[in-house]
Amino acid sequence: MPRKRSPAEEHAAEPAPEPAAAVEVELPALTPPGDTLERIREDIGDCKRCRLHEGRHNIVFGVGNPHAKIVFVGEGPGEDEDLQGIPFVGKAGQLLTAMIENTAKKEGIPLSRADVYIANVVKCRPPKNRTPEPDEMEICGQFLFRQLEVLKPKAICVLGGTAMRALLGGKEGVTRMRGKWYKWRDIPVMVTYHPSYLLRAYNTGPKREAWEDLKKLFHFVYD
Repeated sequence: MPRKRSPAEEHAAEPAPEPAAAVEVELPALTPPGDTLERIREDIGDCKRCRLHEGRHNIVFGVGNPHAKIVFVGEGPGEDEDLQGIPFVGKAGQLLTAMIENTAKKEGIPLSRADVYIANVVKCRPPKNRTPEPDEMEICGQFLFRQLEVLKPKAICVLGGTAMRALLGGKEGVTRMRGKWYKWRDIPVMVTYHPSYLLRAYNTGPKREAWEDLKKLFHFVYD
């Protein structure tokens, strides 16, 4: 009489189940097909994706030439930008305009602020102009990245540490990274100081360095 098999032996004798067939999942592209600046603005809508919406007056999307060869990326809107809905219109913005136009004029390059595009990592003003939190940068950064993909500039200039970390990552400071070329998705990136940092009276050295950075940027793009 054959021996009765134990439950363990019965289980071991069962054929192994067939592996489930792989299911192909089509992930959405970072930049939707046919993306445009107008579509990105529509997708942002009356954004409430993070806490920064709570105190804002206006979403500060970006401004400038949609065919710009250079895109400047800052940190986020300040009080003046929040009220007007336009990036870099306060004192730091006035200095940025002067830096662009005066440097270009001295170098014999026909370039004005209207010829470039300007945006920020976050599009709502952080309370008391604090540095944006990582989750705020991540949520809003998706729209900045789409803007850059649509604009496809010849070069990007990141202004300050927040913009630098958003596009390039890492923990190095601006002082060590500035004046050198990096890449964001095959687009050359120049790092320099944020104009608000340059407004401090004691920063004469960084001011000279920032002008040198812009000279290098402009000659790379327009020579």
